[in-house]
Amino acid sequence: NRKEITAFTREMAAVLGAAIPIPLALESLGAEEENPALRAVVVQISESVRKGVAMSAALEEQPRLFSKLYVSMVRVGEEAGVLPQVMTDLAALLEHEDEVRGEVVAAVSYPVFVLGFGLFTVTILLTVVLPQLSSMLQEMLQVLPLPTLILLKISGGLHRHWPWLLLGLVGLIAGLRWYGRTPPGALAWDRAKLRLPLIGSVFHAAALSRFARTLGTLVKSGVTLLPALKIVEHTIGNLVLARLIARVADETRGGDSLATPLRKLGIFPRTVIQMINVGEETGRLDEMLLKVADIEERQMRARTKTLVSL
Repeated sequence: NRKEITAFTREMAAVLGAAIPIPLALESLGAEEENPALRAVVVQISESVRKGVAMSAALEEQPRLFSKLYVSMVRVGEEAGVLPQVMTDLAALLEHEDEVRGEVVAAVSYPVFVLGFGLFTVTILLTVVLPQLSSMLQEMLQVLPLPTLILLKISGGLHRHWPWLLLGLVGLIAGLRWYGRTPPGALAWDRAKLRLPLIGSVFHAAALSRFARTLGTLVKSGVTLLPALKIVEHTIGNLVLARLIARVADETRGGDSLATPLRKLGIFPRTVIQMINVGEETGRLDEMLLKVADIEERQMRARTKTLVSL
């Protein structure tokens, strides 16, 4: 899982920082790995490296475990001769993402549990309890309020047709999941997430934070801007914003700075664009991008707390 890959990256950075050769570092980490599946992967990577394959190329053969971002940063570290430092930066990036994801999951777990339990309870009341009480209320039907009569009608319908309703619900969920895996469905779902009231701003801030932190880490590690933007396009996690970043990359290729296309597309607030512009002018783009990521993450945390309170 993600945390095991993060731990492996941190351990690899520490071992390489001690000037241990890559094949020996991989062998030692593979021997100590408790997860047999991950151990097999690390041993396979070690064998490939011993045969003369670059570590980045060996990692690229495991796309399910090591993303394009991961492989690209390792490749840059190999080419620049600073692999230990790049692995340290990569481990810090992965650890930060795990921390933020853990905070969000922890924040929403209790409200989601309460909501789910409430829906379950209401379903049991409507399909089991109220139908048994309806016979007792038959004599009172003429004097019952309209909302109560409506509730009893709904309860009776659910009680009689619940197998078909359940089958229809399962079919609907399966159909939506299938559609969500198609390119148009995935695009529509990502667009809908950004437009949701209240929670849409959380998705937006999370994606922009990931964009800024990933791009800042790549630039800091020595990846040039255009390849870095292409990597971020595939790792931002939202197809709508990924298309906007592709447009940013195209305009940057034409000679524009990063701040100019971002200002045109309105992805970031004006103050953030100014920070990125200053970073480009002073040669500290990586630092400014990481500061932007911190700003967006703080907003995401604040909005998440508001949602949990609601």
